[in-house]
Amino acid sequence: MIQNPVLRGFNPDPSIIRVGGDYYIATSTFEWFPGVQIHHSTDLVNWRVVATPLRRPSQLDLRGIPDSCGVWAPCLSHSDRTFYLTYCLVRRYGRTTEYGAEGTSLRDFHNYVVTSDAIDGDWSDPVHLNSSGFDPSLFHDHDGRSWLLNLLWDHRSGRDRFGGIVIQEYRPGTGTLAGSPELIFKGTDLGFTEGPHLYRRGDWYYLLVAEGGTGWGHAATLARSRTLRGPYEPSPYGPIITSRGQPDIPLQRAGHADLVETPDGTWLMAYLCARPVPGTACSVLGRETAIQPVSWTSDGWIAPALPAAAADNPVSPAAATTEPPVQRYDFNQPTLDPDFQWLRTPYPETLFSLTEKPGHLTLFGRETIGSHFEQSLVARRQTSLRYQATTVLDYDPCHFQQSAGLVCYYNATKFHYAYISHDPELGRHLRVMSALPDPRRPETLSAIYPLPAGRIALRVLSDGRQIRFAWKPEGAATWNELAEIFDATALSDEATLPGHPSFTGTFVGMACQDMSGEAYPAGFAWFEYQNRDAAEAAAIPAPVLRRHSLG
Repeated sequence: MIQNPVLRGFNPDPSIIRVGGDYYIATSTFEWFPGVQIHHSTDLVNWRVVATPLRRPSQLDLRGIPDSCGVWAPCLSHSDRTFYLTYCLVRRYGRTTEYGAEGTSLRDFHNYVVTSDAIDGDWSDPVHLNSSGFDPSLFHDHDGRSWLLNLLWDHRSGRDRFGGIVIQEYRPGTGTLAGSPELIFKGTDLGFTEGPHLYRRGDWYYLLVAEGGTGWGHAATLARSRTLRGPYEPSPYGPIITSRGQPDIPLQRAGHADLVETPDGTWLMAYLCARPVPGTACSVLGRETAIQPVSWTSDGWIAPALPAAAADNPVSPAAATTEPPVQRYDFNQPTLDPDFQWLRTPYPETLFSLTEKPGHLTLFGRETIGSHFEQSLVARRQTSLRYQATTVLDYDPCHFQQSAGLVCYYNATKFHYAYISHDPELGRHLRVMSALPDPRRPETLSAIYPLPAGRIALRVLSDGRQIRFAWKPEGAATWNELAEIFDATALSDEATLPGHPSFTGTFVGMACQDMSGEAYPAGFAWFEYQNRDAAEAAAIPAPVLRRHSLG
């Protein structure tokens, strides 16, 4: 069986293709660098990142990009031995009332395409396609012609901002568009029509779109036409996947889907979903990716289905996951493990090094935590509702402007950061800074915990609702738990400031700041992530937590 989600943690907007016996899924990365993650599998169960196509300064620079902007909704396709990746670069997600009483929404969307002969090769520099909306995709027709689709954004006051799906011919040889864009589908009454993908099956063109917004009413809708340019008729059976009106199923917010055909003619659907913390409406993991087979009706439509936590595997029925419950990163390789990402800058050498101190990840102190420009933060996705993360930090700051430590990070307005710093009276100490999506108290600080000399191990433990930090001297047997308990659900898509988009997910990792500008470094000896969901199933005992303070 396929156990969903197959891509856990922040992995939204899946675009899936098959090349021979290889399946690839591209997912959005927003403000995280490198841009776009491409995952590979041969059995639909075990996936690994094989490419991050947008990684050179000439391809992508996200410095200054607001939270939840950046790289949206990539579309991966393959034609004539060439891989194509289209994506949208969002530079502004704003709202203003300057143009009329009802206001308008001025946003900057730029659509690009990059290509490569090999999925894990060097991808080309981007070619600009248009800036008329977001969620671009390429369709390669049987006659050899290719077509670009995207949402048309209508910023005018009083209009439906989701202006429909437009199509325009794309010429691969020159990387240019020909003719004028044509509106082919306005969407259904669900509204918020976006995320188009086009397919050809038999004598029909099928248009798959996301609708209903990205929250609890999200859905994927199918329409079809005998001709490429329409008109497209929506399915009489309603959305082909949605969690609307199903509050008791484990996978919520299902929508934004893509289809692929297996060699035996079975069709699969990859779609985004969310696993809210039980008993809450909070998606701390962000939007994840699930896969399940679809069935065709006798009259040529895809039958509606609910998102399935477990689904039949038509490709490899005997496949089982090989992911260990504990993942340890020892930083003894010359490159960073692809599980980790950083924020915005295409110049990672200014943020961290794996060779500065052998066997360590060295972070150079940069701007304040939450900076939109050069923030020295390296983290991996939270992929389980319950987890434990641990690291050992070699760090002896000499000024209060210097800090480094372990962070649970959603964006600049939502994080819990256990950091080591220096105070002229207390010396080296540990403290937690929390940014909360609450305008009444946007930032809070914990008590101060003095630290002994030497390397310090830091740990965070979360059950999905609460977060607890602990520390100990390296090699000590007992953890010292901080007295404060922190709100894990504040790091969710749903917990957000008015007008501040939250489309990503929680990361856990390492950070370092030096507001003096001296770039004082911190060395991290290793990092470990334990999936407590899997650990509980394997009957691994929970760690012993004890309160302790020095002095």
